[in-house]
Amino acid sequence: MPLPPVDDQISIGDLTTNPYSFYRKARAEHPVVTVSAVGRTMLTKAADTKFVKDNWELFSSDDPNTPMRRAFQAHTLMRKDGAAHQRDRTAMASSFSPRNLREVWMPIYEEVADDYIGRLPRGETVDLFSALAAPLSARCLSHLIGLDHVADADLCRWSQTLIDGAGNFGQQQALFDATDSANDEINAAIDVTMTAPEQAGKPHAIAVMLGQEAPLEIEAIRSNIKIVIGGGINEPRDAMLTAIFGLLSNPDQKQVVLDGTTPWLNVFEESIRWVAPIQLSSRRAVEDTQIGDHDIRAGDVLMTIQASANHDEEVIENGHLFDVRRARAPHQAFGNGPHFCLGTHVARKMVADIILPRLFDRFPDMSLDPNQRVAFRGFGFRGPINLPVRLN
Repeated sequence: MPLPPVDDQISIGDLTTNPYSFYRKARAEHPVVTVSAVGRTMLTKAADTKFVKDNWELFSSDDPNTPMRRAFQAHTLMRKDGAAHQRDRTAMASSFSPRNLREVWMPIYEEVADDYIGRLPRGETVDLFSALAAPLSARCLSHLIGLDHVADADLCRWSQTLIDGAGNFGQQQALFDATDSANDEINAAIDVTMTAPEQAGKPHAIAVMLGQEAPLEIEAIRSNIKIVIGGGINEPRDAMLTAIFGLLSNPDQKQVVLDGTTPWLNVFEESIRWVAPIQLSSRRAVEDTQIGDHDIRAGDVLMTIQASANHDEEVIENGHLFDVRRARAPHQAFGNGPHFCLGTHVARKMVADIILPRLFDRFPDMSLDPNQRVAFRGFGFRGPINLPVRLN
């Protein structure tokens, strides 16, 4: 079989501003394609992305050239396989347990949501990115991981800096300089929590990792917390912003949700399918194999494009459209296989059960500002970078 075709025209800038047109063309013409700008082979069909992620023995998460290692100053659990990955993941998994979610985190998140939504000014135009979604997501996460002494603005800045560094496929030194500074600040914040005697036995992630029968070493604790900061703010933030934009752009859909015909869970699932907050992942082939009609050589690094898989015409009709009334469509926004997102249920209940219903109950007639364009941006991670709305 031939090697995948090479595309040397698309740039990282193109993929950052408008990746979906490229993915649509790739699915139709060359669903397995090596993209020179990122130095990896993209998989754009749902069956191929799922196959690779489900078979970690053949496709390792350890991408040796990923910018993540440099950005996070660590070999994170996202780039580990098998027992090493499971050890790091399991060490903090109990923080995310259904019992803690129900009895600890959701009551806290309800209070946080009431507080932050209650601050929004009626009758004014505000940017919900900065006025609500980002700080609210940061505050909720701060409790879950044990950094509630850190300001919302710092958590948001750290998250975006780590995300930018993890996606720095162009190897821009300025982005890595920023991650170096953020790492120093995060390490210091984690140390504050670790040295506080009253933290022992609490359900947050740092205390849980320290409380293991064989506690994780400090480097692993820091790495795990940084991974959660990187994904745990942007995913609920971008999911709620995309959901709000989708509903306000489609008043008929908003109405069927507000009148109870369509549940808020449908809104959440459709939003993350439509624009996946985490757009892609990297996997390295550990031996020669084939995908589709192409040879994949041992050592080749693949990009599973879940953003494209979620629009695959073989899986979903008119996947480019936002439609909360469609039958629940299978999607890969939370990944699959051993690296399935640990915070899935937290994000789902936080956004679908708490934030969206409260926001629309307080401002049922809010509308998009017709004088300002909502912009979506991002290659590795994607969502609205602004959402100006009139709070009616």
